[in-house]
Amino acid sequence: MTTTATQGPQGRRPAPQGHPGGQAYPDRTPREHASPGAALAVLPHVLRTALAWTDAHRGEFALPDDVLEPHTQVNATLKPLGELAQLCSTVRTATTPGTPEHEVAGDLVTYAWQQVGAGDLLLELLRAEPFAAYPYEIYAAFAGYGLRHEGFEALARPLTATRAWAHTEQHANRQLGLINSERRVGVVTHTDAGGVLSRTWLGGLSEPWTFEGPSGYALTHTVFHLTDWGRMPDRVPEKIDAYLRTWLPAWADGCLESGQWDLTGELLAVAASLPGPAPLELLDAVWPVLADVQHATGCVPETGLPVQQDAPPDPYPFIDCYHSTLVTAFAAALSLRSLTHEVMPGRERHTP
Repeated sequence: MTTTATQGPQGRRPAPQGHPGGQAYPDRTPREHASPGAALAVLPHVLRTALAWTDAHRGEFALPDDVLEPHTQVNATLKPLGELAQLCSTVRTATTPGTPEHEVAGDLVTYAWQQVGAGDLLLELLRAEPFAAYPYEIYAAFAGYGLRHEGFEALARPLTATRAWAHTEQHANRQLGLINSERRVGVVTHTDAGGVLSRTWLGGLSEPWTFEGPSGYALTHTVFHLTDWGRMPDRVPEKIDAYLRTWLPAWADGCLESGQWDLTGELLAVAASLPGPAPLELLDAVWPVLADVQHATGCVPETGLPVQQDAPPDPYPFIDCYHSTLVTAFAAALSLRSLTHEVMPGRERHTP
């Protein structure tokens, strides 16, 4: 089983800031021209069509028969399936029961659970790589949704209590992900989240002009792990909340100008995961732009110039649009919740 550290979707380093290949994006709307209510006008359609595309392509997430073999690439097999489970479980939690979006998201989580044999495959992975984080993190995506496997947890429990587990060497934002996974499974976390947060790019309130692709994805995932993928916004400390509200607009502008659609979606999800009032101006400015990039079938490219709307039904290779499409659905569900002041089950009211 081969896995690699990732800096963006599929482990590919995002294109540098600036216009890729010298191409411009003349139709991108500047932030200062945002219309009040513009986000709410496009979000329901964006969410529905992104989920519809994902549902129509669920077979692309299917695991190969040799998924447990050493040569299998985790980033091309288990990683997309884990992302499907994680992001769709949040979409289901953020949407209203009985709506098509709620039902489709739940069906996709069920599909992903079936692909891992209701947890049996994850147990085999844990046996093969007991101190690798990814089997535990994928399992935690299901456990947080209420899907459990007794055998997996029986083996994981003593492993996560070892000194080796507590001292696994990894980047701080990745360690926050492991802490959040432990919370979801229900075990004692191996270290304090606050201390780890202070060692992240975001926790250090880094100079905003140092924002670029890798630090951008590190920032977004720091927020996702801290808030349990948007479920608990009030875990965001006041200083970080203020810092993000100040600089998210400029960073989002940069991503729009350079065609970084996947990172744009993640920044929108971060904006919708903040405690307190939704950042209306930012959401109203950016969502219409991303809605314009979205293809009529619902898919969204990771980067670059979007294809014309009369392109074939599958205008991009699956590997180049599945993550950004999932992120778009995830961010849209969180944004709708934020704009309509709905409270997700389990949402905390006070910063710990």
